Parts: sequence; structure tokens; C-alpha cells
Amino acid sequence: MAVKITDISLQAKNKDRVNVSIDGKYAFSLDVYQVGELGVRIGKEYTEENLAELLDESQFGKTYARALEYCLMRPHSSKEVKDYLWRKTRPSLRKDGSKREGISQAIADRVYDRLKDKGYINDDAFARYWVEHRNQTKGSSKRKLMNELRVKGVALGSIEQAFEQSSRNDEDELQKILNKKRSKYDSEEKLLNYLARQGFSYGDIRTALDVTHEGE
Repeated sequence: MAVKITDISLQAKNKDRVNVSIDGKYAFSLDVYQVGELGVRIGKEYTEENLAELLDESQFGKTYARALEYCLMRPHSSKEVKDYLWRKTRPSLRKDGSKREGISQAIADRVYDRLKDKGYINDDAFARYWVEHRNQTKGSSKRKLMNELRVKGVALGSIEQAFEQSSRNDEDELQKILNKKRSKYDSEEKLLNYLARQGFSYGDIRTALDVTHEGE
């Protein structure tokens, strides 16, 4: 049984998407570029199988747009993006309490591949961003930054390359933290233990504290 597209109209809140009606009723939405790419037009008829393919394209377009927004908020590692898309495959609840099925893994994979092809997923670039911008004013040890990047799934080679290209060093990072935290500790031992928990070596900590004492 064939169905016919009876209306295509721009969405009121998102001019980049259109609502598609079939036999007089809203059926799904598409990105504007998808309309031309898929040859969707008023009066065109589709079989149920063809319609199912359009519904998949609708879901792909919406998921890609949201994933792109996620990537543009700040750089993300490939693992972060995969985790984000995996969550999209899980069922969720609508505001009215009804269940919404997640997207298929095939769509999640397509979205990931397009983001990667477009350059929005790049672990080398992400590692450089993380090293340069993470706690830039507060200070962070190299060990702490490396552990964070490992948790985010970045390969050791990309992490090491990011540090090689960075001017950050533990001596300067220690001074940043000392400038902010020293007055909050009533003993040097407590301060030393805090700095050790932040990933700094005992030798670097002792040197930084000794230099601070000399300046007093």
C-alpha cells in the first residue's frame, strides 16, 4: 500500500528542519538539506519500506544535529562521542511519561562516521586542547592531566605528543596552586599531602615549598 506526501513546511522553531505530512497528517521531520538529497516532494508516493527508510533518515538527521552541537560545545574525545551516541540508543521517557525508543546502533555508527569524516572527532586535537586549557589558571599536574586523558580513551601516543607541543610544566603549575591554596592549610605537611594527591612528585613539591620559603 502506497502513501503520499501531502505537505512539506518549515518548522516554526527550527528553520533548518521541515515537517513532512503524509495523507494530511504529520509523519516526520527532515533537515532542509535532506529534502533535496532524498528527493522528497509533495505528491510523491512511497511504499511502507521506502517510508521506513525515510524515517531512519529523519532520525539520522536529528541525531547528527544534536551530536554536532555536543561536539561544538568543546572538543571531545572519540570515546566521549561514542558514549554520547550509545546513550542515544537507550530508551528514555518523554515529558508525559511515555517511553521513547532509542536510535538504532546503525544510525549511531553513521553519525559517528560523519562527524569523524568532517573533522569534529580528532583525538590528537582533543589531547592538545585538554592539555592547554584544563585548569589553566588553577594549575594541574602532568600526571593528573594524563590520567584524565586516559580515562577519556585517548591513546598514549596522542597524550605524549600533546605534552611535547605544550609549554606547561609541573613547576609552573605548582606555583599556580600554591598561590591559591597555601593560605588555606595550617601546616606544611597537610599542604604537601594535598599537592601529592594532585599528582605532583615529592621532589617537585619540596623544591617549590623551599623556593616559597626563600621568598618570604
